[in-house]
Amino acid sequence: MHCEACVSKIEKALHSIKGIEKATVNLNDETAIIQGDSKLDEVISVIFDLGYTATLNDNSAIKESTAKKLIPLYLSFLYIIAGSLIINRSELILENFMYDFMGLFFIVFSFFKFLDYKNFPSTFKMYDPIAKVIPLYGWIYPFIESMLGLAFLMREQLYIALIISLIILVTTTAGVVRTLIRKESIQCACLGTALKLPMTTATIIENSIMLFMTIWMLIKF
Repeated sequence: MHCEACVSKIEKALHSIKGIEKATVNLNDETAIIQGDSKLDEVISVIFDLGYTATLNDNSAIKESTAKKLIPLYLSFLYIIAGSLIINRSELILENFMYDFMGLFFIVFSFFKFLDYKNFPSTFKMYDPIAKVIPLYGWIYPFIESMLGLAFLMREQLYIALIISLIILVTTTAGVVRTLIRKESIQCACLGTALKLPMTTATIIENSIMLFMTIWMLIKF
């Protein structure tokens, strides 16, 4: 598969098979998740007729592949935590640590978004409620993250930065939760599109940590 048109063509063909209730094709993983009662041979045959090949993946292999793809996300968090601790090594005050953590978080995550900037908006709007309605939002989102990161690190306009952070984190988290509930297999754009991260509960955990810090700092403000 090379594009979204291939995905649509395969999904349409799979839905035409009797017994299939839902079929979701993932362009990044080149996998298809099928729900329903159908014969495997028939599914593979339909895909083969379209000019593609298909084999059955066991769950353990899928889980292992997902875990490997999430390594950049875990490493980013470790480096952000380490960086925040180093900045506050002389005197560890919780509020300062949180501001530095949030600042580094937004700077690091915006950096990865800029690596494949032209493809970020199209992926981001697949699950973010605001980006779905206002396409321009997807294009300026990395810049918003960069400005928020600088605001937290430099301790400038903190109240405004916290309010903006709360809005974008709540809406993005809502979109992620809805995507996971619907069991849609799409790419997560939290670290941009260059790394091709899958959408998992790790995304919710990441956003929840930032939401907690944002709300905590607003209460303390």
